[in-house]
Amino acid sequence: MRVLYFHQHFSTPQGSVGIRSYEMARQLLGRGHQVTMVCGSYGGGETGLTLPFAKGSRRGVVDGIDIVEFDLAYSNSDGFVKRGFTFLKFAMRSVGLAFTEEYDVLFATTTPLTAGIPGVFARWLKGKPFVFEVRDLWPELPRAMGVIRNPLVLQAMSLLEWASYQSAHRLVGLSPGIAKGIAHRGVSAERIALLPNGCDLDIFASAVEPWRPDGVKSSDLLAVFAGTHGVANGLDAVLDTAAELKRRGRDDIKLLLIGQGKLKVGLQERAVREGLDNVVFHNPVNKTRLAGLMAATDVGLQILSNVPAFYYGTSPNKFFDYISSGLPVLNNYPGWLAELIEQHRCGFAVRPGDPVAFADALEVASNDRAALKTMGERGRALAEREFSRAVLADKWVDWLEGALPIAGKTHVAINK
Repeated sequence: MRVLYFHQHFSTPQGSVGIRSYEMARQLLGRGHQVTMVCGSYGGGETGLTLPFAKGSRRGVVDGIDIVEFDLAYSNSDGFVKRGFTFLKFAMRSVGLAFTEEYDVLFATTTPLTAGIPGVFARWLKGKPFVFEVRDLWPELPRAMGVIRNPLVLQAMSLLEWASYQSAHRLVGLSPGIAKGIAHRGVSAERIALLPNGCDLDIFASAVEPWRPDGVKSSDLLAVFAGTHGVANGLDAVLDTAAELKRRGRDDIKLLLIGQGKLKVGLQERAVREGLDNVVFHNPVNKTRLAGLMAATDVGLQILSNVPAFYYGTSPNKFFDYISSGLPVLNNYPGWLAELIEQHRCGFAVRPGDPVAFADALEVASNDRAALKTMGERGRALAEREFSRAVLADKWVDWLEGALPIAGKTHVAINK
């Protein structure tokens, strides 16, 4: 089976962003399939291609994956208009490949929502099987966050969402809320699979060199947020908690924010302005280096803005990295991850917008390191039992393979 795989933000493990698509592509190769990965140039991502761009793209094989990278740079720091144009340019160039490449199944994953456009064209104009993976519900999330208010833009996004869902022979949702949201758009349950982000157990269990940033003592409790510093992440909650810890005189608790994003500079300026020297900022690192940091970390911070659409509608990479590392997780919003943490007793779930409760949890963690270690062990057991990347990737490949006979039946029905 030849799979044409579209993921605008693709990266190998050499980058500092999520590697779900890399691992899924590798699983396809392991099952004897061929993969052509189509992507853009993502800030923090690394495709592994080094040749210069020619006529707006470059192509090569990395770890067995045939990669087509468009010269379309994207960063979370870009403005809304610039990002929108980048998304549309990628979609249009992707449509061109959907008509010229040889393949058996077209697979596309968000974000952005425009990733589904080549699949819509491939389904209806070429009769190709189309499988669509939904990582966030659009336009529900940007509407709920208030980042998109223009009714015409929201209406256009809603129409594209509906067209992508209806065109796909099969869909993948990364969280319970996403799968439910797809169903609410009139998609039958038998066309939807819930396959959340997974745990890279080998990466985080391998022999790595533990490290801590400058300014963090070995005796300090180190709590780490590893991810994008954007609007959705609500990282002012971490600085609010840092201020509360300073008031309590708990300078032995350090909060590390590692990553990049459009709000990072503002967060750094606030930390300096308020004298929050218990907050440490660090640039992104690749997965191997991250594993070394996690080995020297005490608590993983799962932080998001208090937006109800996030409660069941996200599947954050960082949560799965934390439990892969055997770290207890401190989560600051309700939803399915908070329920997992409470059910399996592998961390702390605190109310959103409550720096006192947040600081209380960190003090409990600091004051009882033995209990903290037990929480982390329960998290690692959960990772191995329910979220192994290898097991989930195998189910994902099964789901893709199953699209071929379904698409064939649909094509026959249409031609009758």
